[in-house]
Amino acid sequence: MLQQFYKKISGSIFKNSAWGIFSNIFQNILFSVFFIVVARKYSTDDFANYILANTLYSFVVAFSSLGLGQWFIRELLTTNNKQILINKFFKIQIYVGVFFYVVNLIIAVLLYQNQTIRTLSIFIGINVIFDNVIYVIKYINVAEEEQKKSFIILTVEAVLKFGAGCLLFIYPIPIVYLSIILILLRFVTLNLFIKIGSSNLVNIKAILQTKIDWSEIKKLLISNWSFVVIGSISIIYWRMGNILISKILQAQDVANYEISFKLFSMAEILPVIVSTSIYPLLVKTYQDNQEKTIQLFRRAFIAYALYGILAFTFIYSFSDAIIPFLFGTKYLNTSMYCKEMFLTILIFPTALLQANLLVAMKMEKKDMWLNLISLALNLIFSLTGFYFFKSLSVINFSIFLSFGFFHILQDALLIKRKIISAIHTISFYVATISIIILFYWGSKVINQYVLFICFWMIVTIIVGIFIWNMYKENFSKKIKLQFYKR
Repeated sequence: MLQQFYKKISGSIFKNSAWGIFSNIFQNILFSVFFIVVARKYSTDDFANYILANTLYSFVVAFSSLGLGQWFIRELLTTNNKQILINKFFKIQIYVGVFFYVVNLIIAVLLYQNQTIRTLSIFIGINVIFDNVIYVIKYINVAEEEQKKSFIILTVEAVLKFGAGCLLFIYPIPIVYLSIILILLRFVTLNLFIKIGSSNLVNIKAILQTKIDWSEIKKLLISNWSFVVIGSISIIYWRMGNILISKILQAQDVANYEISFKLFSMAEILPVIVSTSIYPLLVKTYQDNQEKTIQLFRRAFIAYALYGILAFTFIYSFSDAIIPFLFGTKYLNTSMYCKEMFLTILIFPTALLQANLLVAMKMEKKDMWLNLISLALNLIFSLTGFYFFKSLSVINFSIFLSFGFFHILQDALLIKRKIISAIHTISFYVATISIIILFYWGSKVINQYVLFICFWMIVTIIVGIFIWNMYKENFSKKIKLQFYKR
C-alpha cells in the first residue's frame, strides 16, 4: 500500500514539477539575459535606479497579495463552493491591488528624492495590480494541478521581455521608456492568463457582479492574518537589503547585491517549484494518514539538503569566472559577495520544505511567528553590523545568520511534534558543515573546477548505490509478498 502511494505521488510531483522546472529554467535564462543586457547597457546609476524602483514594487506586492496563496489552495481543496470563493477572492485582490499601487507611489516619494526612481515607480508599480490578478489564477492552477498553463504563459512573457531587451542592441532606449514597454508586455501576459490560463473557473462578468463589503475583507484578514504575514515576510526579508544598501552604501553595492540575488533566485527555482507540487500532497496526506506525510517529508528532506550543497559548491567554484563574463569587468568583485549570499542556500531548501509542512499541519501561526523572529533578527544584525562596518557583507551574513536561527526554531517545533528527531537535526547540520569545510580545504589543494566535478561524481555514485539498494529491498519484499499469496 505504501509503495502504491509513493508511486502515485511521485507521478503527480514529477508531472507538475517537471513542467515548472523546465519552463522556469527557460524563463530564467531569458529573464537573466534581459537582466544582463540592462546591467551592461545602462550606467551603474541608471541600473541601480531601475533596481530600486523594482525593489519598492516587490516590497509593496508582498503585502498587496495578502499572502493568502497557501490558504486559498487549502480552501479550494476542501470547499464545496469553488466558484463563489474564486469570485470573491479575485475581486478582493483587484481592490487591494489598486490600493497598494497608490501606497507604492507614496513610499517612492517619501524615501527617494531621485526623480528617475519616482518616475520609474509610477510605471513599474502598475505591476502591483496586474500581479494580484495573475496571483489568483496561478494558485487556482496549483490547486487544480494545472500548473502547466501558468508555466506556458509565463514562458511567453519571458520571450516578450527578452525581445524588449534585444531592442537595446538596436537603439539606446532611456530606462523610463523601457519600463513603459515592459508594462505593455505585462498587460499582454495578464490577458493571456485570463483568457487561456484560468482553468475555465474565472468569469469576469460574474466577478464584477460579485458584491464585496469591507467587513468581509476585514473578516478574511482577521481570520487569516498569519498567512498575510508569512506571505509578505519572504519578500520583505530579501528586499529590505536593497533599501538599507541604497541608504547606507553606494550605487555599486546596490548593483552587486542585485546581481548576487539574481543568481540566488535562479538557484531557488528548483526547490520552490517542487514545493508547489509537494505542498498540496502534504495537505492531502496529513488529512488521511500522518505516517505517509512524515515518510514523504523525510525523503524530500534528503533531496532538498543535497540540492542546497550542490548550489553552494557550484557558485563557490564558478562565480569568479561566470559573473565578470556575464556582467562585465565593472562587476569583477561581485563574486565575493555572491559566495557570501549563497551560504543561505545551504539551509533555504530544507527550511522551505519544513515551512510547507508546518502550514499543511495547520500550524501557520507558529510559522508566522518564526518568520517574524527571523525578520527581526535580520534587521537587528544588519543595523548593528552597519554601525561597525560599511560593507555589503553585513547584509549577506545577517541574512544567513537570521535564516539559520529560523531553521533551528523550525527544527525545535518539529521535534516537539515528533515529526523529526534530534539526531536527524544534528546529523543535518554536522553533515552540511563538514562537507562545506572539506570542500573549502579541498579547493586550496585541487583546482576548484576539477574538485566540483569529482566531488559530485562521488556523491552521485553514493546516492545511486543507496537508491539501488532501496529498489532491491522493495523488489525483494514484493516477490516475498506474491509468494505468500500463492
